[in-house]
Amino acid sequence: MTNKFKKLLATGKPVVNGWLIIPSGYSAELMALSGYDSLTVDLQHGVQDYHSMVECFQAMQAHPVTPLVRVTWNEPGNLGKALDSGAMGVICPMINTKQDAEAFVSACKYPPLGSRSNGPVRASLYGPPGSYQATANDETLCIALIETKTAIENLDAILDVEGLAGAYIGPSDLCFTYGLPPVLDVELPEILKIYEDLIEKCAKRKLFAGIHTGSVAYATRAIGMGFRMTTVLNDARMMAAYARSVVEEMRKVTGRVA
Repeated sequence: MTNKFKKLLATGKPVVNGWLIIPSGYSAELMALSGYDSLTVDLQHGVQDYHSMVECFQAMQAHPVTPLVRVTWNEPGNLGKALDSGAMGVICPMINTKQDAEAFVSACKYPPLGSRSNGPVRASLYGPPGSYQATANDETLCIALIETKTAIENLDAILDVEGLAGAYIGPSDLCFTYGLPPVLDVELPEILKIYEDLIEKCAKRKLFAGIHTGSVAYATRAIGMGFRMTTVLNDARMMAAYARSVVEEMRKVTGRVA
């Protein structure tokens, strides 16, 4: 089992990540065909469940894209089941303290590094017997979702936890906890300073920094800042945005006002 996401990061190139909230293997297949480096199935805020997640992973299997998942919460059963189903990286919400990060990593790693239960029911199907367990601790990525003021206050302690691969900024929730409107493409100096600090602290520890964005322009800006993983919108928002643009153009053609 080789994690292409991890190999790409090792070359120094940024990872372009897609986000799947539509519970459909066909939608995941279309996104995989689009050329993303990785695709994240969103169990937390997407319209996804366990079965649709598995369908999405199956649809990705034929394509050179790394399957990731954002789980619903930092809970061992939830984390293990996602990994057993084929996720090669987990984005875990609300990692606010060192203890949260330690519990997250422990649930994702097999002994002696953690406490993950053995039973990779789908994850082990595509290799020789025992090969998944032999490489999983190295190849599966633990990505802490940093999205609160508390997490920023505890950032050094969180990033020092052995086994973390990276930290992923959730801009909307982060802004919320600082008393600001929950938006994606933030240009406020106080939030940009937080981004700067996080990128610097990740780089110091050889971790990657990721961020969710609302536009290609901001994702480009984020890469320039030092973010190594960027996501632009999600499948549903991109579909809706393009559909609206088509309808607007057709309204002009037909002379109708929306």
